[in-house]
Amino acid sequence: MSFDSLDLCDELLKAISDKGYTSPTPIQTQAIPVIFEGCDLLAGAQTGTGKTAAFALPIVQKLGEKVPTEKRRRPRALVLVPTRELAAQVSDQMQYYGRRLSLRSTKIYGGVNIRAQMERLHRGIDIVVATPGRLLDHMEKGTINLSRIEFLVLDEADRMLDLGFIDDILQVAEYLPVERQTLLFSATYSQSIKQLADELLDQPRRIEVARKNIAADAVTQVLYAVQRKNKRNMLSDLIRTEKWTQVLVFARTRYGADKLTEEFLSDGIKAAAIHSNKSQSIRTRTLAEFKQGELRVLVATDVAARGLDIQGLPRVVNYDLPQVAEDYVHRIGRTGRAGEKGEAISLVCPEEQPMLKAIEALLKQVIPQKSLSGFPKVELKGGGRAKVAQMTNKPASSRTAPGKAKKATARPAKAKLTKARVTKKTAPTQRKKTETDRFGPKNGRRGNRS
Repeated sequence: MSFDSLDLCDELLKAISDKGYTSPTPIQTQAIPVIFEGCDLLAGAQTGTGKTAAFALPIVQKLGEKVPTEKRRRPRALVLVPTRELAAQVSDQMQYYGRRLSLRSTKIYGGVNIRAQMERLHRGIDIVVATPGRLLDHMEKGTINLSRIEFLVLDEADRMLDLGFIDDILQVAEYLPVERQTLLFSATYSQSIKQLADELLDQPRRIEVARKNIAADAVTQVLYAVQRKNKRNMLSDLIRTEKWTQVLVFARTRYGADKLTEEFLSDGIKAAAIHSNKSQSIRTRTLAEFKQGELRVLVATDVAARGLDIQGLPRVVNYDLPQVAEDYVHRIGRTGRAGEKGEAISLVCPEEQPMLKAIEALLKQVIPQKSLSGFPKVELKGGGRAKVAQMTNKPASSRTAPGKAKKATARPAKAKLTKARVTKKTAPTQRKKTETDRFGPKNGRRGNRS
């Protein structure tokens, strides 16, 4: 199938061709016609399969069919995303396609000066890509009006729930028009996602282009069993001996990311870290340097597990396994994107065996194990226990206490999905005038349609 068969306009077909794309991905093939039909959509697909273009192309085309003539336009499409990096990535695509049809797009997220965002909104915008928290800041300041929203997109909805954005999402939804098209995209499914879909979507069409909760087939996965104290030396050795030129390394904590970066620099390996304690300007600059090949290693926390789109990234390393198994899927999804091959390497110490078991249960497969000469062999076994073969060939007992193993598997509590504050549609004339002026009519969610 080609993009020509998806009823896209000539301007967008030219934009797609300029990017070098020749045929749509499965999620694009299935989602674009549904969006053109005007149906709500609940879509599941692996990360890196082209979800952004799947909603960006039809939304831009439908908005471009009727471009407002007034100078100060109000937003007609709203895309909610969990992280700043994903906001920047989605906004770039919206801008790229939107300018072909004279549409204006902007991104809204924290960590940067809010005044510049306010000025762009004041000049008039058609499409807004936002993180929920900063969007609510603008709503409280009265600098954005959502009363003309025609499209609501929840991108990486599962991650937004994991980060506790459920109340923010529902609060935003209260101020959107009832008559809108809502699209929910998620790489993994959970009961909370289904509840959120029931709350916000109206008789949605459901598509899923891959089995639930598994990594992309294009990614080759492997693990090295290693003592925790030897992880950094092993990774440095792999980088040098295998002559890796570009690798994204995931650490569990911000402190761990900074410490690992310092150790790489002391090893003569050019590296930098990005995490939530870094300013947005530093994060943006660091990511640009990594994409341009000025950095050999980028060390990141899970703030980068979604939203990083690095073309041709050859490999990802899990220096620390994630506490939540689903995050493993999103981490390794930074490689093997758009049909390219990628490699995902995990350094697993005995204490991380419970996390490994959870990941393998999610993947429904055992990750192949390799060893590296010069490092003691570690045998991983169930229950967080392992045997370490020392140079003297005397086995060492595990340091992991059963209580610690249990703690390591504990998942962070997800925000409970609750009903919205308003249970029925309220006429704008029954509220204070300032509320209508600031936010637009408070029309409620799809579940409140009258």
